Amino acid sequence: MANDAGKSNAEPAWYSENMEHIWLPYAQMKTVSPPVPVVRTQGTRIILADGRELIDGIASWWTACHGYNHPHIRQAVETQLGQMPHVMFGGLAHEPALTLAKRLTTLLPGDLARVFFSDSGSVAVEVALKMATQYWINSGVRGKSRFVAFKGGYHGDTTGAMAVSDPEASMHAAFAGLLPEHHITNLPDDDGSAAPLEKLLDERSDTVAGIIIEPLVQGAGGMTFHDANVLCRLRSLADKYNVLLIFDEIFTGFGRTGTMFAYEHAGVTPDIVTLSKALTGGTLPLAATVATRKVFDAFWSDDPKKAFMHGPTYMANALACAAANASLDLFEREPRMRQIADISGALERGLASCCGLPRVKDVRVKGAVGVVELDRIDDLNALRHRFLEQAVFIRPIGSIIYLTPAFTISSDELKTLTNAIVKTVRDMN
Repeated sequence: MANDAGKSNAEPAWYSENMEHIWLPYAQMKTVSPPVPVVRTQGTRIILADGRELIDGIASWWTACHGYNHPHIRQAVETQLGQMPHVMFGGLAHEPALTLAKRLTTLLPGDLARVFFSDSGSVAVEVALKMATQYWINSGVRGKSRFVAFKGGYHGDTTGAMAVSDPEASMHAAFAGLLPEHHITNLPDDDGSAAPLEKLLDERSDTVAGIIIEPLVQGAGGMTFHDANVLCRLRSLADKYNVLLIFDEIFTGFGRTGTMFAYEHAGVTPDIVTLSKALTGGTLPLAATVATRKVFDAFWSDDPKKAFMHGPTYMANALACAAANASLDLFEREPRMRQIADISGALERGLASCCGLPRVKDVRVKGAVGVVELDRIDDLNALRHRFLEQAVFIRPIGSIIYLTPAFTISSDELKTLTNAIVKTVRDMN
């Protein structure tokens, strides 16, 4: 194992010759630190071109829930590749997609019965927004085309998804003139904050198609937490004012908060739920928008104009569906929920030393999500580099240092991650 941070950083030819042609995500290309060249992944490790190994603390943006290169998922993809890597889903169907759809609807609590596949979380949200809007049109109700979303929320980077994200929390303020206007309000986490939301719905429900929320944890907008009562309030308000309720489980789904889906904590069911990220165990892009029978029935008609007119080119990609089915196998066969509970306890113990440090505003843990919130981070590039020097991959956002590790991470690896955060935060003071 080569974890020597001082090892030579000789760049491979494919990196040095081609970097000038790439445009990186969420980065000011003029000032950002160059990305680190990677040649392999295994388990919870990222192996760099110079031989160093990093312990991955964020599971590749929360996707690699079973760790990298799990043999069961790899074998499923290899088998599917030999049979059929992809076929269009318009007028054709295949077993991996149909099996996955049935498994998801069986697994999801409540009456979520129909699955629409796409290829990214942002698109799954776009589909949910279109589906909710057309639900009302098909039901003969006109004018319901706005949505209620929440401060601190983030739902993706495509136009519709940006429009229901908090512009301050989600880096989308520059696009205000482009985006449709929706109602971005405070989470109803107590009676006081619930009152303005109810007033809004009382006055505007005739124009509101739905409410969208990330249940329990608002992810990229700042890793803020709320309790299950918020979801219960929203279900009650949605029913009272005749609007649809959408749960965006792209980050929280598949065990991240301690149950298979975050909304299980509340015992209520949304009308539509979006899934992606860990759906394929971090191997291939795939997303799903799942609707209740009530929503689907509004599209079931002899009238072709009531059909849902959406269809991504790589919708229900056979390789991705095979990977997702294999990932669900692992949730059935391996002790993921126990591992998540163990991770949760280890995060609480490991990050506790950050409490009370001068720059620390809050330390919080929910399931396999651990967060240290600082008063500010002056130089994200420098902070990310400090973690690389400790042979860990941790990518702070805004004023947040967070961990969302693979559920298969060892206790020693997790301790290395939490120790790196504690040391780094202490050194900042």
